[in-house]
Amino acid sequence: MRRLFPPPASPAAPVPPAEPAPPAQPAGDADRQWTLEELADAYAYPATAPGTPWLRGNMVASLDGAAHHQGRSQPLSSDADMRIFGVLRALADAVVVGAETVRQEGYRPARRREAFAARRAAAGQHPAPAIAVVSAGLDLDFSLPLFTEPLVPTLVLTGAAAPADRQAAARAAGAVVVHAGEGAAVDPARVPGLLAEHGHTRLLTEGGPRLLGQFAAAGVLDELCLTVSPRITAGNASRILDGPGFETPVEYGLHSVLEEEGFLFTRYRRTGAQPA
Repeated sequence: MRRLFPPPASPAAPVPPAEPAPPAQPAGDADRQWTLEELADAYAYPATAPGTPWLRGNMVASLDGAAHHQGRSQPLSSDADMRIFGVLRALADAVVVGAETVRQEGYRPARRREAFAARRAAAGQHPAPAIAVVSAGLDLDFSLPLFTEPLVPTLVLTGAAAPADRQAAARAAGAVVVHAGEGAAVDPARVPGLLAEHGHTRLLTEGGPRLLGQFAAAGVLDELCLTVSPRITAGNASRILDGPGFETPVEYGLHSVLEEEGFLFTRYRRTGAQPA
């Protein structure tokens, strides 16, 4: 892996050594596999005012714009992409995901990872991130380990008018039901603030495309971590954002770019979404 942007600072002019210099060690931006600690530093959440949420999205897309292949994102991924996927999860307080993605991807509870235990403890975080599922109809299997066996209780974000029996089933399974709308639907603009009220300010959404589009349209997607896969799929797969077009395109500024084996790992921040 190597950093393409921002470029490394130019080193000072070398002083000729009096004796032959020892072999040079790999530079921080050399093409090599980065450690988990280096990736965690590179993707650290920005400092924000206390209680202020920061929502970042993490998605992969093919060169021709597909967000998945035959309903799953894994065929577009790579070992490096999965390492970064794991690091982003390990840095988050909560992972926000849509119900369809839970069903399609077979979501399980986030697990504690020893490599990040000290970092999470120092940041005052739980041993693992909570999973927060956004669903209006609550058409979910509450007998799955995601709801019955999480290390940190799973949250279910739904509307106050969602089916009462399904809300009761979620609570009976051990999930925390959070109302994010007065009707059955969820108001995406309210989600980050409600999660912050539950102590989750470092937020990560893994989509799917419909949920990511809703967050972007609501103006609450602060950052987008987009992996550009060097593969093409054709077909009719959705893009990473799925929903009505914006009246005016929303501008995001490039924050960083890493590369490994032709995969580009980009980070963009929404213009105006500046840390405190």
